[in-house]
Amino acid sequence: MKIIILGPAYPYRGGISAFGERLAHEYIRQGHDVEMYTFTLQYPSFLFPGKTQYSDGPAPKDLRITRRINSVNPLNWIGVGREIKKKRPDLLITNFWLPFMAPCQGCIERIVRRNGHTRVVALLHNIIPHEHRPGDRILARYFVRSTQSFVAMSKAVLADLDQFDKQKPRTFCPHPLYDHYGELIAKEEARRQLGLDQDERYVLFFGFIRAYKGLDLLLDAMGDSRIKEAGIKLIVAGEFYGDPKPYTDQIERLGIKDSTLLFTEFIPDDKVNLYFRACDIVVQPYKSATQSGVAQIAFHFDKPMIVTNVGGLAEIVPDGKVGYVVEPDPTQIADAIVKYYDGNQEAAFTEGVRDEKKKYSWSKMTESIGQLNNDKR
Repeated sequence: MKIIILGPAYPYRGGISAFGERLAHEYIRQGHDVEMYTFTLQYPSFLFPGKTQYSDGPAPKDLRITRRINSVNPLNWIGVGREIKKKRPDLLITNFWLPFMAPCQGCIERIVRRNGHTRVVALLHNIIPHEHRPGDRILARYFVRSTQSFVAMSKAVLADLDQFDKQKPRTFCPHPLYDHYGELIAKEEARRQLGLDQDERYVLFFGFIRAYKGLDLLLDAMGDSRIKEAGIKLIVAGEFYGDPKPYTDQIERLGIKDSTLLFTEFIPDDKVNLYFRACDIVVQPYKSATQSGVAQIAFHFDKPMIVTNVGGLAEIVPDGKVGYVVEPDPTQIADAIVKYYDGNQEAAFTEGVRDEKKKYSWSKMTESIGQLNNDKR
């Protein structure tokens, strides 16, 4: 097939870019003709909470990435839509994660569909965002009406879709593994490269630091007397998307400065493996969630997890097999950390991770998209 993937891609960084690029590589591996359409302007700078939207790493190999889309210029959307319409791809795949993008992506989709040939499938990372803004539902509804079929990567998002449409073809396919972040190096080597003590116990919080991700809950858990007495340390690896002061003040207040290691710059792709391989367990203390790219990185690096029972996290982390599922509560998070170390669960949970991750292949994602592409409702 001739396939165009619409959404973030290099030089933009972040999880959605990584997803689109990894999906493109899978289609290329299968022998398809793939092109990616990404942005010349993704977010106006005043809407972007981080330091930069751009990667400083090399462009991905073997991908055709066309930078053409301006997210705030309707004339641009019309031009891009007409351009893709003329190319007559068999399949247009749109990564959707934020209602702000709905007018842009929806307009392009509507124009492309007029060629009577291209099938449009949306990959729903989110449809109702974690951080709500006025107009979100109106914008999401416009996008849903623009699209022919949907793949949701969590059952929670699939249920959210019902609020806007119950008729169009849709399916659930869990988020595949992020398996392109480097080798599964030894824990000792990862710690050596990060300058960490070989004999300490480390838990990991990874990813952009936003309010809904619950780092404050994990910091409170680290202040638990049992964790302090056990000498367990926390690695925070990821960039602040907001004011860091509330977190640094909390660390001081809880007396955990010496046991909290802050690596709060953006973690480049070629360093991700160091943090996952250096830790004993990954903790995702989210207050809300859909699916999780962080969980799929943890699976790839054979790391047990503690996740909160929100959104789709419990769907992919079987409690007691690959880690623990707890409520978004500091005491329960602390209980799970203590239980993990006191029970010497690392070996058993690591084997559970290796077994469970077999479910999350990229070929299953392309198969799900293909089934929707053949559904002519």
